[in-house]
Amino acid sequence: MVHGGGLDPHWFDYPTLVMYLLAPFQAWEAVPSYLAARVVVLVLSLGAIAAAWWLGSRAYGQTAGAVAAAVLAVETTEVAYSRMAVTDVPLTLLVGVSLAFLVGGRIELGGLAAGLAMSIKYPGALLLVPLAVAAYRQPRRLAVGAAVAAVAFCATSPFFVVHFGSAVSDAYHVQSLARQGWLGFEHDHVAPIAFIVRLWHGLGPALLVCGLGVVVALTRRGRTDLILASFTIVYFVDLCTLGEHFDRYALPLLPALGALAGRLRALAPVTLLLLVVPLTWSIRDARRLTKTDTRVVAHRWIESHLPHGARLAVDSSLPPFAGFRLLNLRLPLPQEDRADPNRNVRRLRAEGIRYVVVTGAIADRVIAAREHYPRETAFYEDLRTRTKRLFYVVPDGLNGPWVAVYRL
Repeated sequence: MVHGGGLDPHWFDYPTLVMYLLAPFQAWEAVPSYLAARVVVLVLSLGAIAAAWWLGSRAYGQTAGAVAAAVLAVETTEVAYSRMAVTDVPLTLLVGVSLAFLVGGRIELGGLAAGLAMSIKYPGALLLVPLAVAAYRQPRRLAVGAAVAAVAFCATSPFFVVHFGSAVSDAYHVQSLARQGWLGFEHDHVAPIAFIVRLWHGLGPALLVCGLGVVVALTRRGRTDLILASFTIVYFVDLCTLGEHFDRYALPLLPALGALAGRLRALAPVTLLLLVVPLTWSIRDARRLTKTDTRVVAHRWIESHLPHGARLAVDSSLPPFAGFRLLNLRLPLPQEDRADPNRNVRRLRAEGIRYVVVTGAIADRVIAAREHYPRETAFYEDLRTRTKRLFYVVPDGLNGPWVAVYRL
């Protein structure tokens, strides 16, 4: 976008607002900078903590604000993904902002934030439910709020409208994949249990207080209670339709859950004490980042041992290899008719590929569900038995998955 490509992404698996937020910080980079993108998302994650404090304070007072902010600040999944350039963290920020406007009775601004959230990631559209709850006795303001949301979405993802047909097709495709589930989720729990487990891994026992807050809100049914509970329920129901149970998908629930936990003012000291558990988990998780990543070790070996200009076939989740001609292997899909034809040793040899670089980040998940990925499993087996392994690194004192380099 900032090097002559224009603002049209020609790609709509996700809306474009996050790309527009990242683009200015890539202007002085010759190649895409992961660091710049991650710093932007980190700042947005800090904003999500402030939004949670604002939401809790507007909803139930300063104590609830402190609890909600603490939940966002230490929740293990939120902390982990605040270091990555993903859409779920900015979506969490705008969910908190939209709900804060709605509980304060500012329907139009709540609609504006909802439209921006939708332009971050399509599930942001679920904010229209608490918008309707907040304005159900004010049909005119409800209509204005929904209209403002639509205008905000169109203004920040304009090419979704320009390429409406293909954009809808892309969005439908990626949502269908999410509902189908793939690459390691074949043997997971059913979605409701899986996402409760993900939330437990992020919040620990503090999740019990959050759940109690939801129950109390549904029992008392005040206006603020219904706004927060309606979003929590409709978003969780949407999660229950997914076959992909990525932990980050549950992040937008955190501002509402934190505020509802803070609603129980008498339990606030207990809740804050329980949040020490995810804090320690986050610290332990961050300590792994002080270790060299296996993929960095593999990258250095390839740069120094393989002839530059050689053709490499590489798995996903690996760093870019400058100076080599790359064939990027697509992520495996469970549909046999959509398997990547390049995941075939004979075909790669025929195409002049000399080396293959694979990683356990993909291979382990494929092999664990081999009955769903027979062709991909055969590919990894053929690499192991029919080619020569030149390099292999495992996370022994390192961080990351194993990486192997094979010569065809």
